[in-house]
Amino acid sequence: MRLFASLREHAGAGTLALQLGDGATVADAIAELRSGALAGLPENAPFVAAVAREYVERDHPLSEGDELALVPPVSGGAGPSVGSDRVRLAEITGEPLDVEAVRRLVADPSTGATVVFCGTTREVPSLEYEAYVEMAEVKIRELAEAVVAEHGLAAIACAHRTGTVELMEPSIVIAASAGHRAEAFAGARALLDAVKSQAPVWKKEHPEDGPPEWVAGTLPRV
Repeated sequence: MRLFASLREHAGAGTLALQLGDGATVADAIAELRSGALAGLPENAPFVAAVAREYVERDHPLSEGDELALVPPVSGGAGPSVGSDRVRLAEITGEPLDVEAVRRLVADPSTGATVVFCGTTREVPSLEYEAYVEMAEVKIRELAEAVVAEHGLAAIACAHRTGTVELMEPSIVIAASAGHRAEAFAGARALLDAVKSQAPVWKKEHPEDGPPEWVAGTLPRV
């Protein structure tokens, strides 16, 4: 079991082992957790499940050795033959982001426009980001491949921070290049919106006054 963000804090651990009977489903695992590590969690607490780093329904069957993750609301196409060589970066990193380095990854002599989006910490001294790194990187690449195909991009790249991101520092950088500016703008925005709604990444605000608090988000589509 993998737990993240508010669920990890409630359980007091990010990784747990469960013993379930033959034929057990995701719903059975959740019921077991609610009688143990997640006891007291409100019945309407929102989260979805992922098995083998893919979102699944609760009737999904489990096998021995499966990695089951519970994903609370996240804060924030074409097949691989079309997009893979055009997705230059899909990275989750704990290191500071180099905006210019991400831009250079999408440079292409066939393009007339490059759009770079840089999301930064605002209004609070810092934000703390947590991610299901292995799944998030795969999911961002899948989303990027779909955006490349839909908007006819020459290239796209995305890097997202984890850990503490201070005021005015970048937490996400997306660069998109295309033959014309309309496609580049649309592609960059489409990937940003998709990452914010689908990638398992969470953020916690650290205000000057008061305790840290997880930022409300949206449940990914299963």
